[in-house]
Amino acid sequence: MTEKSVDNTKQSGMGPSLDRRRLLLGLGAAGGAIVSASTARADGCPMAAAGVAALAAIDDRQPFHGNHQAGIISSRPPAGLVVAFDVLVRKRSDLQRLMRTLTDRIAFLMEGGAAPVGELDFPPPDSGLLGPVVSPDNLTITVAVGASLFDGRFGLAGVKPARLTTMHQFPNDALEANRCHGDLLLQICSNTAETNIHALRDVVKHTPDLLMMRWQQDGFVPAPREPDERKESPRNMLGFKDGTANPDSSDAALMDRIVWVRQDANEQGWAAGGTYQVVRVIRNFVERWDRTRLVEQQTIIGRDKYSGAPLAMKAERDVPQYAEDPKGDKIPLDAHIRLANPRTAATDANLILRRPFNFSRGVTKAGQLDMGLLFICFQADLDAGFIAVQNRLNGEPLEEYIKPVGGGYFFALPGVPDQHSYLGQSMLEAAGRFDQSEENPLATKKGA
Repeated sequence: MTEKSVDNTKQSGMGPSLDRRRLLLGLGAAGGAIVSASTARADGCPMAAAGVAALAAIDDRQPFHGNHQAGIISSRPPAGLVVAFDVLVRKRSDLQRLMRTLTDRIAFLMEGGAAPVGELDFPPPDSGLLGPVVSPDNLTITVAVGASLFDGRFGLAGVKPARLTTMHQFPNDALEANRCHGDLLLQICSNTAETNIHALRDVVKHTPDLLMMRWQQDGFVPAPREPDERKESPRNMLGFKDGTANPDSSDAALMDRIVWVRQDANEQGWAAGGTYQVVRVIRNFVERWDRTRLVEQQTIIGRDKYSGAPLAMKAERDVPQYAEDPKGDKIPLDAHIRLANPRTAATDANLILRRPFNFSRGVTKAGQLDMGLLFICFQADLDAGFIAVQNRLNGEPLEEYIKPVGGGYFFALPGVPDQHSYLGQSMLEAAGRFDQSEENPLATKKGA
């Protein structure tokens, strides 16, 4: 499914008109300069994750219902937030209640509408952070589950996605336990950080007996500084363009091959339409990087720092010809871009769809800037995707300047096809069928 923004505020009859909202927000005079993300795509800006939603518009809206969840192949908006939770309940019926609650809240928050108003003697039903109207603001909330959800609590072990495991530590990792894993992950993306925070507080408010936050990390995508920069990749904290080689997410056939789990794959049937999600919180040692010679920085990455072009080439989108450079005279054999994507027929199976955000969270106890990359990617096969790519990157020269400290592996659930369905429904129904099947050792024992 190709996602697109739909401005149907007036048709839905909810809240003030777009013109009035702009006036209320002091945007009336600047309204002519505002270009919605949907307009930007109509102008030719690709929907690929490399592109950034052009300029913020609070009425931009992503569809909630569909075969796939939103927030995976759509363009990255400026603000991102991932939050991992532990599930507090232990009955499958309560897990179903959690999934239905998440479905209802996410559907409302992505559509937007008037904020509910309560009685004076009770806590207000909405935080009020966005005022009397909850604008969609291009919000997406993507729900994924971790391997720990498939332990003995809910009887889901027999329906665990085939390749879902707990993230292990790679050689350069320094994983911190309080920043890793989780039963459930919400990826929240929108035009503004306050919309993400409002959405998180809404979910937390409605799930006090169901969820407990485990860790979170927010991030941002740098805004284009010039009109032409809409077509270029944003820069990461190392000052290099990031995402240039990302696959085109508007290519449905390509996304079917590399992102979405398919019905005919060697996979759980209920998982079709979902995707494996990897999150990595990667610190960048920016003080050390900023004292490194430009030529060395470029050699480590394999690109010109300013144009983004592969070394010895002219433009950012130029494709490196590694077969013509077998000894690495132009782009070193251990350059980051060459290891990440060698561009061979064999490594074509390792393509992933990246959705990263930069982060900056203050100062470490050692007095260093705590900055880096909130790395997120999606793939149909975790082993063939991220794990294969990371194994090629182990030992690369860039490791001197980066340190992964958190994250986890998750499975983003299939989408909610209509208003009568809910998130995780296919998984829970599959678990019910497994309970009665001959594959279930407990069922077999009962039968014996």
